[in-house]
Amino acid sequence: MSAPNAFTSMAAGARDTLPMIVGASPFGLIFGSLVAGSGLLPWQGQAMSLAVFAGSSQFIALSLVAGQAGLVVIWLTTFIVNLRHVLYAATLLPDVAHLPARWRWLLGFLLTDESFAVMSGYYRRNPKAPLGHWYFLGSGLSMYLNWQLWTLLGLLFGAAFPGLEKLGLDFAMVATFIAIVVPLLCSVPRLGAALAAGALAYVFQALPYKLGLLAAVAGGVLVGLVLTRWRAGACGLEEAPR
Repeated sequence: MSAPNAFTSMAAGARDTLPMIVGASPFGLIFGSLVAGSGLLPWQGQAMSLAVFAGSSQFIALSLVAGQAGLVVIWLTTFIVNLRHVLYAATLLPDVAHLPARWRWLLGFLLTDESFAVMSGYYRRNPKAPLGHWYFLGSGLSMYLNWQLWTLLGLLFGAAFPGLEKLGLDFAMVATFIAIVVPLLCSVPRLGAALAAGALAYVFQALPYKLGLLAAVAGGVLVGLVLTRWRAGACGLEEAPR
């Protein structure tokens, strides 16, 4: 069996991300189909996918634009929603800290929920993998190209097939996120954070400008931090000499 190289590592990353790609495809199609109704021009919708590359933030921004929200509200809302990527990056940083800045910036841009799930599992199985960054690139780049393709298809055929968002295609993304989240709930802080975020999102779902989602994100992070500190303190007490 030949030794892995950059190309085979990229191909493996794309292959292992394929289930996530399938789940994200209807989401991209729906986003593209909704662009016209938001008041944006088609090229602006495609540019958002090219430059932002964050599905949940793009949908939120689209709804805020359609609701004629102010630019500051749009920026702040999408910024807070995307703060979870800071946690993703911090988790993966020990595995990519040795890379040149150009690699870290590229991989940081391509980092998504799906790629994080794939990469966190990969680095657990293959610590200090010499070609891990190529695997990472294959995972992130395949998601990026897939998102651009389905955004474009949504823009092209959304007008011909109105009401795509009502067909329940977005459930594929819900199922994908469940597949991402459940394996990660392997500790009390993570489970507590997920339960708190879910409960707060339900309680505050009626708030305008997606503020309920922001409250859920903030509450989940806070609960996770508190439980992490509590467990660290409890372990410290248990290990203290008597």
